[in-house]
Amino acid sequence: MEPATDLPLRGFRIISAEQYGAGPYGTMFLAQMGAEVIKIEPPGKPGPDGQRRGGGDTARAVGPHFLRPGESVYFQAFNLNKRSLTLDLGSDAGQEVLHRLVGQSHAVANNMRGDLPARLGLDYAALGTINPAIVCAHLSAYGRDNARAKWPGYDYLMQAEAGYCQLTGEPGGDPQRMGLSMVDFITGTIFCIGLLGALVDAQRSGKGRDVDTDLLSAAVHQTSYPALWYMNNGDETQRTPRSAHPTATPSQMFRAADGWMFVMCQLPKFWDILTTRIGREDLAADPRFATNADRLANRDALTQALDAEFGKRPMAHWQELLGGHVPVAPVYELGAALDNPWLDQIGLRDTIAHPDAPELHVLKSPLKFDGQRPPNRAAPLLGADSEDILADLGYDPDEIARLRAGGIV
Repeated sequence: MEPATDLPLRGFRIISAEQYGAGPYGTMFLAQMGAEVIKIEPPGKPGPDGQRRGGGDTARAVGPHFLRPGESVYFQAFNLNKRSLTLDLGSDAGQEVLHRLVGQSHAVANNMRGDLPARLGLDYAALGTINPAIVCAHLSAYGRDNARAKWPGYDYLMQAEAGYCQLTGEPGGDPQRMGLSMVDFITGTIFCIGLLGALVDAQRSGKGRDVDTDLLSAAVHQTSYPALWYMNNGDETQRTPRSAHPTATPSQMFRAADGWMFVMCQLPKFWDILTTRIGREDLAADPRFATNADRLANRDALTQALDAEFGKRPMAHWQELLGGHVPVAPVYELGAALDNPWLDQIGLRDTIAHPDAPELHVLKSPLKFDGQRPPNRAAPLLGADSEDILADLGYDPDEIARLRAGGIV
């Protein structure tokens, strides 16, 4: 599929020295918005048989599902629409290639350990003299300017240190992480926002800069209003039964006849609509449930009453009765969530061609432009674009062959 010509980042070139999840997740948004994202990956080392091993983004080797040896399905989740250039950034020749690229690019992104961007010449101090308008975006575990700069770090550690694990689960149970790596995803999104903000300024001022975010800062920032409740009022949010909202009631999971559902009466009007539509005006008239404060004080009794009512019918009945009137959703397992016909109605599922899978199922971008989701292309094979990129930079075939023979690309 050819790149779309009307996407908002068309004409922008982003170099990204990235691997695994958080950084690639963020730059994938840029690629889906039309930017040319060139993914720099280590070329690996030659083995006794002359074949390169150990190269590429480590995500290419994450199982259990592979399109071919060393090309995982996992990798496709973070790298759609990108190009791949293998390059040894630790070599002088690799730095020469990088500098030529920087001269023709708008931003350089990385999600390396905090001490590495300066060492590998990926910050504005190193690259601003080559291209004064270049934006250098950095995503690390703990930041580049503090005593933890050399520390490796991952999503699960941030969930632990930022308080998520103690907030998740049933009261009295063991600490639990969230089922998905949400700190990676939100940090990648913040990374993308910061890069775009600096890029807008560079386009009007002609001067780039460094822009940083880190996993722990993003994780703590997402504690949001509970953070302010604690910092200003000493009110430390605790776990609630049934994943209930800490203040609004009823806003939690309930048992239908065939499974769980989530009902959210965040506003007083929804409580009134709920009791009317399920034919339980007596609950609205009960003084124990008259106001939100009353319902919160008597949440256990209200849960029992609504469980008894909802347990009379399957989830589909309540979805039909309440959908569009009271905020309600089924509590799906992951398979059911992805098989939901609604995803096809809104065009969130996609099928693309990959060299090893003519019909590879992926998700489309959650963004729309002019009412349309941007098109997807399969993530590139390792080094698939190296020769074309080098040729565009002015390297002739003999020079490219020498770079390959030297293990630079």
